[in-house]
Amino acid sequence: MTADPLTLDDFTFVAAFVHDRAAIVLDASKEYLVQARLRPLVRQFECDSIHALIACLRERPTRELEQAVVEALTTNETHFFRDTAFYEVLRDGVLPRLIAARRASRRLTMWCAACSSGQEPYSVLMLIHEHFPEILGWNFKFIVSDISQEMLERTRDGRYTQHETNRGLPAQLLTKYLDRDGIKWQMKPNFRKLLDVREVNLAKAWAPMPPIDIVFMRNVLIYFGVDTKREILARVGKVMSPDGLLFLGGSETLFGIDDTFRRSEFGKASCYGLAKVPVSP
Repeated sequence: MTADPLTLDDFTFVAAFVHDRAAIVLDASKEYLVQARLRPLVRQFECDSIHALIACLRERPTRELEQAVVEALTTNETHFFRDTAFYEVLRDGVLPRLIAARRASRRLTMWCAACSSGQEPYSVLMLIHEHFPEILGWNFKFIVSDISQEMLERTRDGRYTQHETNRGLPAQLLTKYLDRDGIKWQMKPNFRKLLDVREVNLAKAWAPMPPIDIVFMRNVLIYFGVDTKREILARVGKVMSPDGLLFLGGSETLFGIDDTFRRSEFGKASCYGLAKVPVSP
């Protein structure tokens, strides 16, 4: 196996392939990232080089190889309680308001639209259990999704290394909500059962969903082009409850992209509600 550099032709093909499958935009500045992410696949698929791996993707593609390339080039950076302002807004503004609005029906549905390895949805569940445990006795659904099968399995398993738990998870919550499992920690079974884990490619058509009260789509849209962002946001608008909310990453904005949503003032987190009730397709 050699560490041959990517040719321009190979990079162009991979960039087009990943954009077609997942709408991820890889510009020329990402050439080194593509090479670094694909190198482990060379050994996995018993190829002689990255060029040979890409030749297989061109000429003899298998579902396993295609999935592995897409997953390798999908960014899965996350950690527990990432972005303090987001969790403060949930605790102090959003959840109290929604609880009051939903107390009669006792129904609440949330969706984490790019769950990665699960630290974000598990952090939200810990916050709910600590401050609003009554919700867990309602008709409560928490859909979590990702394009990566590996990340979905990690989320279902809820198993994390010491390094991963050290990133943002307070010690008192670690011992309260996770069990020691050898050199790792695992979320308690009752917590893992609360997540409805699904494969969803945000850039493709989605399976039917119930009305969603809170959509978490933080630090996801930055990987898509403007047209794809608009398509995704249009679909989000159709599945959100009329008074539902959409959370983006702290540095993300919908300015100049979509006027279906208006910023909701709950604090520093990027939070958006519908400007008007969407028309059903």
